[in-house]
Amino acid sequence: MRTYELLFIVDGSLTDEVKESTVEKVKALVEKEKGSIQTVDKWGMRKLAYPINYKNEGYYCLMAFEAPVEAPKALDAILNITDGVVRHMIVQK
Repeated sequence: MRTYELLFIVDGSLTDEVKESTVEKVKALVEKEKGSIQTVDKWGMRKLAYPINYKNEGYYCLMAFEAPVEAPKALDAILNITDGVVRHMIVQK
């Protein structure tokens, strides 16, 4: 098991309930890949460095987790097609 950090941005134009459900969906994806979540740090609404899909703000969330070596590749593929997730980045700590 290795330790990873996942930073993802949820579309800021969504309602608060949808943002929270997207965060819960990402947690479930990590657990589905046999990972264990250590921390979830919700940064809230922040201005984007540059417009993405004509949007200037997004809901940032930083998640630290432990998972097998294959998990980041699978998570990356799933997060690329997940509605509501604008950008994401997974790094090994």
